[in-house]
Amino acid sequence: MTAGETWKPADPPGGLAAEESKRRGLRRMKLVALSFLLGALVIFLLTSWAQAAGWPGWVGYVRAAAEAGMVGALADWFAVTALFRHPLRLPIPHTAIIPNKKDALGGSLGDFVGKNFLSEQVVREKLRRMEISRRLGGWLAQPANAERVTAELATVVRGAVTVLRDEDVQAVMEQAVVRRIIDRPWGPPLGKLLGQVFDDGAHHKLVDLVCDRAYEWVRDNHETVLRVVSDRAPTWSPKFVDAMLADKVYGEVLAFSWAVKTDVNHPMRIALDKFLAEFAQDLQRDQETMARAEQVKQQVIEHPEVQRLIGSAWSTAKDLLLTAAEDPSSELRTRVREGLRGLGAKLGSEDALGSKTDRWVEDAAAHVVLNYSTEITTIISDTVERWDAAETSRKIELQVGRDLQFIRINGTVVGALAGLAIHTVAHAFF
Repeated sequence: MTAGETWKPADPPGGLAAEESKRRGLRRMKLVALSFLLGALVIFLLTSWAQAAGWPGWVGYVRAAAEAGMVGALADWFAVTALFRHPLRLPIPHTAIIPNKKDALGGSLGDFVGKNFLSEQVVREKLRRMEISRRLGGWLAQPANAERVTAELATVVRGAVTVLRDEDVQAVMEQAVVRRIIDRPWGPPLGKLLGQVFDDGAHHKLVDLVCDRAYEWVRDNHETVLRVVSDRAPTWSPKFVDAMLADKVYGEVLAFSWAVKTDVNHPMRIALDKFLAEFAQDLQRDQETMARAEQVKQQVIEHPEVQRLIGSAWSTAKDLLLTAAEDPSSELRTRVREGLRGLGAKLGSEDALGSKTDRWVEDAAAHVVLNYSTEITTIISDTVERWDAAETSRKIELQVGRDLQFIRINGTVVGALAGLAIHTVAHAFF
């Protein structure tokens, strides 16, 4: 809508067919009301002629009733018409009330709604009577309703994920998540975690695995050990001496690895535990160790594969989320559905949770009413203010005009009865 234009009120429910039906009904009632006026006019003319022709005195009573009926019909026609337009298109003051007072009526309507419907007390009492938690709990506990909510949530998720731009989400993830992880020192928290693991002895299985693999490697690589020892022997040493020495070294290494593998209290294991415990403490307190940990962190973060993983994190998560949201049997939707049913059951059975939920809803609604009621009522007044005056008048007349025609009919009848009564009293006393 361009500046300077006015809005037109929306068509009534039912569309053009319903509007046309109301328009026909209004025309019929206008004709009925007009027929009462015309009937009173005809009777007045006939009785005036009859009275002038010397008819009996009762003609005067009928004439007075008809005359008063015309006056009443015309007065009420003027009153009803003055609501919507100028009678006979004459700019008579205080007519065409709705077109001229449209803005004031909109403001009054907004104030009325604000004071009578958007007050904190009214909202709280209404919500309290509704027992939202109990109704919501019973509704969510039904499988069909839980599935419906899950499907709607899935639609919302798909829409949100589709609308979001990948580069924007990626930037947020890097700034809010990845950057915070990178900026924080890794040494102290990692040392604390490792210290807890070592204190609990959870690392022993890993040590067992390393010892097992070390023993198996020594056992299965006899030739390799012999070659290593022989390659480091002096050139002047006889070959048979080198072979005997290498075989002796292999036997000692094999025996040592077997002892470490089988003896949980082996000095090597104890030394390893002590080293790991000290390493965990150094990660938390020793500046040099923490600096080295930071260097390792930077090397890890700057590795191409790690950078590629960070860059593709959102794309991977997005694909997983869309797939899960579209599949009714996915683990995500199943858990959401069951969670909603469980929540519904708790809301219906646990009074404490239900009361807490009701209070939360009441407080939230009260907060909205207390802080935004003016904005809400302003929507009404601003909307009415932008309506086209003539169109607004026509729409309102279409909705209530048919009933207003009964005022004209009643005015004719009541006026006739009042005229008859006045004429009778006047003749009785004078």
